[in-house]
Amino acid sequence: MSAAYPLSSCIEWQFADAGDLDARLRAAKAAGFELAEFHLWRDKPVDALATALADTGMRLTSLCVDPRRSIVDPAERDELVTAVRETIAATAVLGKPNLIVASGFRVEGMSEEEHFANAVAALRAAADAAEAAGVMLLLEPLNTRLFATMYLVSTKLGLDLVEAVDSPNLRLLYDVWHSAVMGEDMAQVLAGRMHLVAHVQVADMPDRNEPGTGSVDWDQVRQTLRDLGYAGAIGLEYFPTMPMDQSLAQSRRMLAD
Repeated sequence: MSAAYPLSSCIEWQFADAGDLDARLRAAKAAGFELAEFHLWRDKPVDALATALADTGMRLTSLCVDPRRSIVDPAERDELVTAVRETIAATAVLGKPNLIVASGFRVEGMSEEEHFANAVAALRAAADAAEAAGVMLLLEPLNTRLFATMYLVSTKLGLDLVEAVDSPNLRLLYDVWHSAVMGEDMAQVLAGRMHLVAHVQVADMPDRNEPGTGSVDWDQVRQTLRDLGYAGAIGLEYFPTMPMDQSLAQSRRMLAD
């Protein structure tokens, strides 16, 4: 068996025994990964990571725009664009990875139409900066279990925003776990719109652990991705419940053809 898609290790949560993030990157390489990802960058050893990437030949699939700022609150729009620009500049040494943007929280008293319009305006400004730098932004819907008042907790709404912004440098990050928490039908919400998705992340329900430890039907996940023509990588963004060699072996079985 082989993995249906290239797999990316979330070194934020995996290979923790190796130590700092650059050491985790090297451990992921030793475990057979060519791709890795993590979350915020300002508290990370960026220069050491750049050296580890050069030494191992690995590639970063994604990291988060840091600091996080709201796409729906006009008072934070300039700060969001500044965060995007600073993240682009600081992480260029890491090979220009995709940069993840979350929505921020709902603004009290603001209508749905106003939320959407503000989000489009903010994302368009951010996408302009990404286009100028040749970097891809990934808009990520989250869930209300973790973030009760988060604005973007719907795959459909996320795709609607990507379509409305209409930039080649803004796409969706589809997270199987967030989507499952929200009770979405994966095939239904992605039907006809997979071309707007540039990255997929996975974890099992309910506790965000490795595939095969919960209730997600991974045969169906693989089949849906194939049927809809997904051609990117899959990020293993989960909390391991077993030693990493066992955890990764199980994940690879669940995601294999």
